[in-house]
Amino acid sequence: MATSAPQRPHQHRLSRRGLFTLGGGVAAAGVFGAGIAALTGEGADAAQPRTAVGTATARPQAFAHPGMLHNAGDLHRAEVRVAAREDPWLKGWTRLTDNRHSASGWQPRPQAVVVRGGTGQNYVPLYNDIHAAYQNALRWRIGGTKAHGDTAVAILNAWSATLTTLDGNADRFLAAGLYGYQFANAAELVRDHPQFALARFKKMMRTVFTPMNTDFLTHHNTATITNYWANWDLCNVASLMATGILCDDRATFRRAVTYMKSGAGNGSFQHAIPFVYDGQGLAQWQESGRDQGHTMMGMGLMGAICEMAWNQRVDLYGYLDNRFMKAAEYVAKYNLGAAVPFTTYGWRSGQGNGAYREQRVISDVARGAVRPVWEILYNHYARRRRLSAPFITLMAEKVRAEGGGGDYGPNSGGFDQLGFGTLLYST
Repeated sequence: MATSAPQRPHQHRLSRRGLFTLGGGVAAAGVFGAGIAALTGEGADAAQPRTAVGTATARPQAFAHPGMLHNAGDLHRAEVRVAAREDPWLKGWTRLTDNRHSASGWQPRPQAVVVRGGTGQNYVPLYNDIHAAYQNALRWRIGGTKAHGDTAVAILNAWSATLTTLDGNADRFLAAGLYGYQFANAAELVRDHPQFALARFKKMMRTVFTPMNTDFLTHHNTATITNYWANWDLCNVASLMATGILCDDRATFRRAVTYMKSGAGNGSFQHAIPFVYDGQGLAQWQESGRDQGHTMMGMGLMGAICEMAWNQRVDLYGYLDNRFMKAAEYVAKYNLGAAVPFTTYGWRSGQGNGAYREQRVISDVARGAVRPVWEILYNHYARRRRLSAPFITLMAEKVRAEGGGGDYGPNSGGFDQLGFGTLLYST
């Protein structure tokens, strides 16, 4: 039997603006970091091994750096294991060094105005340069090669000195979300590099990306609230969260956390995962009736959000009784070829009240697609938490060793995840 969140086409709740701005008031309930219960809820959702529950009078805890997709321990472990030539880390390292984006000779192509969607699209150099910066930064942090650190910094500095605007049709909000969170993660890896123009990069994030992330999560491009798929919300939440960490901005970080818990759009937990199948350990993903490629994208984006929050002592992985793990088990099981239950999913699209639509069966489009999204989930649920996650485990084994941008096709979809989970998350 499936349990579900309220069906929004038939029942209205708080306004979009009200739910989004709720994040600004979370601080009143407790402090950041030490007061994790204020951000993640009470009981089992808050009382995880990494958390330290504080009081309203405790001193706020500073952000951990590096503290996005990778913490200092992740990077040190990869460095030690690669130097010892141990697998699976060495296989993961080889995927990185074989990728052309990780070459220290990479030359950036910064643009002042980047267009995604509609006339004048020119966004391909942006995502290629971001992945080159990230991959070179990893080679610097793990391999210690100065040339790669210098290249990563040169790419990021070139863009922060040039980029002023993201433009295009509705897809501009995808650019703001995807490239915002990826840019910030690359920057986090080199934030202490002596040549990195960190202050200027932070300004770019705050003036180019954050306003668009906020606008989308508040207004959803003026469409009815169910119009946009979960991934649209998730990439913009990821960008807000990453920018909050990079800029030591607690308010922005809290807004991202709060949106995941109570946001009105399809990216928040109860809307991205609308149906839970009691007794089966499974939960249906919002895009499962659309196609499996975008469903995999959702696994990657929600996983990135949960990992960034975890590295700041906020447990979203376990929120609502491990709801995300159940969804990932569902997606993995179906994409491994097994049957899963499916509940008719209804929504409205367009402007105003929108037109009602529904999906009655799970989609087999792109079933079995391989994307570098599983190691991060396997190493959290099955390794860190020692929970039973059989289908996530099988999927991680299937895709191991994970590559990154440039290894999964030349188009933008192949760059939706930063990747290299085998290298960074294996324990």
